[in-house]
Amino acid sequence: MRSGEDRALDRWVNRVREWTAPWAPERLADKHPFVAWAWGLLSLDFTGVAFGALFFCWSLTPSLLPRDWLYQGLIGGITAAIGYAVGCVLGWGAHRYWLSKLSWWPPPARVTTPIKVAVPVLSVIAALVMLVYSASWQRELAALMGAEGTTTTGYLRTLGLSVLVAALLISLWRVLRDLVRLIARYLNTWLRVPRSAAAPIGFALVAFLGYTLVTDVLVNAAYSFVNSAFSLQNDETREGVVRPIRPERSGSVESYAPWDTLGYEGREFVYRGLHADQLAAYNGAPAQEPIRVYAGLGTADDTNARLDVVIRELERTGAFQREALVVIPTTGTGWVNPTAADAVELMYNGDTALVASQYSYLPSWISFLADREKAAEAGRALVHRVHDRWLQEPAATRPKLFVYGESLGTQAGEAAFDGLADIREMVDGVLWVGPPNTNPLWRTLVARRDPGSPEVQPVYSDGLVVRFAEDAAAIGAEPGPWLYPRVLYLQHPSDPVVWWSPELIFNRPDWLSEPPGYDRLPSMRWFPFVTFWQVAADLANAAGVPDGHGHNYGTTVLDGWVAVAAPDGWTQADTERVRAVLDANAGRQGPEK
Repeated sequence: MRSGEDRALDRWVNRVREWTAPWAPERLADKHPFVAWAWGLLSLDFTGVAFGALFFCWSLTPSLLPRDWLYQGLIGGITAAIGYAVGCVLGWGAHRYWLSKLSWWPPPARVTTPIKVAVPVLSVIAALVMLVYSASWQRELAALMGAEGTTTTGYLRTLGLSVLVAALLISLWRVLRDLVRLIARYLNTWLRVPRSAAAPIGFALVAFLGYTLVTDVLVNAAYSFVNSAFSLQNDETREGVVRPIRPERSGSVESYAPWDTLGYEGREFVYRGLHADQLAAYNGAPAQEPIRVYAGLGTADDTNARLDVVIRELERTGAFQREALVVIPTTGTGWVNPTAADAVELMYNGDTALVASQYSYLPSWISFLADREKAAEAGRALVHRVHDRWLQEPAATRPKLFVYGESLGTQAGEAAFDGLADIREMVDGVLWVGPPNTNPLWRTLVARRDPGSPEVQPVYSDGLVVRFAEDAAAIGAEPGPWLYPRVLYLQHPSDPVVWWSPELIFNRPDWLSEPPGYDRLPSMRWFPFVTFWQVAADLANAAGVPDGHGHNYGTTVLDGWVAVAAPDGWTQADTERVRAVLDANAGRQGPEK
C-alpha cells in the first residue's frame, strides 16, 4: 500500500501537469506550429542546465584582471552555453550507452518532475551565491591593482545578462540542428537516401556552409571592413600634432619620407619626444637632437621600398654616427611606446637614433589573429636591413645596436633571430616587453627554464644571457653574472597577453599551479574551457588597468633599458632622475613648435 506521502506527491505532480498543460508544445502545435517550434528552442536539457550552471559559477572565479558586470555577463553567458553543450553530450552518452540498458530506466514522473524543478532552482541559487563571492573577488583584485572596484548589488545584474546570452547561443545551435534534420528529411524523401546516411550528410552540408559563411564571407568581410576603417584613421592626425621642423625627424622638409605618408602613429612618433634644449635642461649637460626615423605604409608601395627609404633616412640624419641606434618593430598600427622612446633618449642625452616602420593598419589584437606572419616578416626585414647597413660602418665608430619590442612588436622582433646565439652575434642588447604567449623564442626559453624556477618568472641557464622580470625589483634580483649583450623580457603576472594560450582549454599551465605573482589573486584556479575564456576576455582590457599591471608597463621599461643598455657610469640616481622626467611628461603633447 502506498504511503500518504506518495499520494500527496502524486497529487502535486498532477497539479503541476494541469497548470502547464495549456502551454505544452504538443498542445500548441495543434494551433500554433511556429510557437511550438520556438518553444522547442527554449526547452532545456536538465543535465545541460546543471553543467551550464556549474560552468557559469566557474566563470565567476577570479581571472587576471578585474571586470565589470556587463563584461562578466557576456563571458558568463558564453561559458554557460559551453557548459550546457558539455552536459548535453555527457547526458546523451550516459543514456545511450548505460541508462537505456537498465531495466528501471526511465524513472517515473514522480521522481523526474521534482528533479526538473529542483535543477533550475538550485542553479539560480548557486549562481546568486557565487555572484556575491565574485563581487568580493573583483573588489579584491581591483584593490590589488589600485583600480575602482564593483558593488555586490550592481554585480548581480550579471546573471540576467548571462542567461540571455546563453539562451541566444543555445537557440542558435538548435536552429542549426533543426536545419540538419530538415535537410536529412528532404534527402530521404526526394533522393531516397537512407536515414542512416541522410543525417550525417545533412550535418556535413550545414557544417560546410557554416564554415564557408564564417571564414570566407563573414571573416573576410569583417577583416576588409576593419582594415578599411583603420586605414581611414591612419590618414588622420591627432589634434596638436604638426609636421616636424627639425631635419633629424622623418616627415620634415628634408625627409625622404613625406609627412602625409607616415600614418597616424608615425606622425605621432616623429612629432613627440624631447628635443636637445629640453634634454640639456633635464640632464644638466649639452645634448644632441635625437633622431627619429619612420616609414609608414604610404611611404612606399612595398616592404623593400619602405626599407630603402628607412636606410636613406638613417644616412641622411647621421644615425650611424650616434652612440645608440635602436630598431623598433612596431605593434599592429605602427605604434611605438612613447615612454620607451623618451627613456632611451634621456639616458643617452639625445645621442640616439630610433627607427621604426609600419606594416599594418590594424590594432595588435586583430593583427595577432590575422597578420602574425606579416608582423614577423616585417620585423625580420627591418632588423636585417638596418643591421646589414650598420655592418658597413667601421667597428670602432659605429653605434651600439639595440632592439626594442612591445606586445606584437616582440613577435616581430623575435622573428629576426634564429636564437640567442644569433642575437648575441647581431646586436648589443634586446628589451622585449609583454611578449605574447605564442612567441616561438619566448616559449622555447620558458619551456627549457632551469628546474625549480617558476613559469611566471623563469630562470634560463642561470640568467647568463637572457632574463625575465615581473617588475623593476626583479630585474637585478638574480645572482650571478649577466653577460653582454643582454636580453631581457618584462612580463607582469597579470598580463593576459603573456599568459593567454589555446592550451588553456584542456591543460592547466604551470603558472596557475605555482605561487601567484605580486598582482594575481591566489584564489584564481584553472577550469577546463572556462579559464581559456576568462583570460581571452582579459585580453580586451589588458591595457585598461593602472601602470605596473596587466599590459601597462609604465616606467618599468626605463629599468629594462638601464639593465640592457645603460651608458658608462650610469647610477641609480640617474635612473630615478629620468623616471621623474618621464612621470612629469606622461601624457603631454610633444614640444615641437
